[in-house]
Amino acid sequence: MLQLKSRHDGQILHNMVLFGRALRRLGVDSTLPQILTLVDAVEHLDLGQRQLFKDAARTILVQRVEQIPIFDRAFDLFWSANAIKPRTKIDLGRILRKTLQRNKTLIALPADDADANGATPTEDDVLELRATYSASEVLRHKDFAELSSEETRIIRRMMLEHPWHIDQRRTRRKEAAVKGPTLDVRRSMRHSLRHGGEMMKLSWRRRRTKPRPLVILCDISGSMEAYSRIFLQFIYALSTTSDRLEAFVFGTRLTRISRQLKHRNVDVALRQAAARVVDWGGGTRIGESFKRFNYDWGRRVLGRGAVVVVLSDAWDRGDVDMLEHETARLRRSCGRLIWLNPLLGSPGYEPLTRGIRRVLPYIDDFLPVHNLTSLEQLGRILATLGRNR
Repeated sequence: MLQLKSRHDGQILHNMVLFGRALRRLGVDSTLPQILTLVDAVEHLDLGQRQLFKDAARTILVQRVEQIPIFDRAFDLFWSANAIKPRTKIDLGRILRKTLQRNKTLIALPADDADANGATPTEDDVLELRATYSASEVLRHKDFAELSSEETRIIRRMMLEHPWHIDQRRTRRKEAAVKGPTLDVRRSMRHSLRHGGEMMKLSWRRRRTKPRPLVILCDISGSMEAYSRIFLQFIYALSTTSDRLEAFVFGTRLTRISRQLKHRNVDVALRQAAARVVDWGGGTRIGESFKRFNYDWGRRVLGRGAVVVVLSDAWDRGDVDMLEHETARLRRSCGRLIWLNPLLGSPGYEPLTRGIRRVLPYIDDFLPVHNLTSLEQLGRILATLGRNR
């Protein structure tokens, strides 16, 4: 049972303020209006039903799906205090033990965090919070171009540990299923023979699913070097979850690195991929690279609902007419074209370069790729490809 003091003595508001402050230290942005909304909602809830109160609090205070596990653990720990002596010193460090660095921090409530009776919080109203500073959370929003070597290593580990998933495609063929949209008349009739022709059990069919091909074209020119090196590590993380991934890099020429990324050791895989590339950090001829891909590889790796992901800032030194023509051809050959531009993460960015303006009409998704949060956004799109069409 949820242990809270009566809502009529003012303690509920005080406890809500404490809980909201704890959530903010854990990276869950709970504002004062949200807390007041939750207090109003409590008037319509039975506090004896713990799960009902927890669901209401989660709905009001949590805005991002990745914050739900943190909120659930924080809720269970915070509201375990009994009604006689509420626990105002709690250890929330274990809430993020798997993802945060251990760092003891003593957080005192400010002077304006008084209870409903106007009393100033005492020493007992201090939340002892461990590991509230999350280096990982800060790095998720830090631009890749500003990372140190140690931060790059942490980001790589976070990408490898993230549960990436590529949505499967539905085929035209069907298979037997416990429940499905189509009645399997033949199997249903065959089963009825066991009961003298009585239709005692219905059989169903559904569309088969197969892995969706994913093709990644990564710009490794000089203007993209700070981002392409990180993105190659992201490609490796994706390749560990998909057998239908093809990876190419381009600057002044196109190079396939799919085979090199299949090595089980990430360091060896990236080292072999880098050794195969001869035009790293040079100029950019996107149109010519796309043409080479369309002619040499398009028919081999595209089709069957393939998704093409391009990482480039579109600073092209080649023929922009060729770039537009080959991008249009690439779009006709694939199921979806996603273009990632790190400059989109800059405030006030506008697609003014000739290259990006010419290819925008053929792009399905134009997204930033300047930090880990933007990669997670891409991951959510890849995981829901069939549901977003």
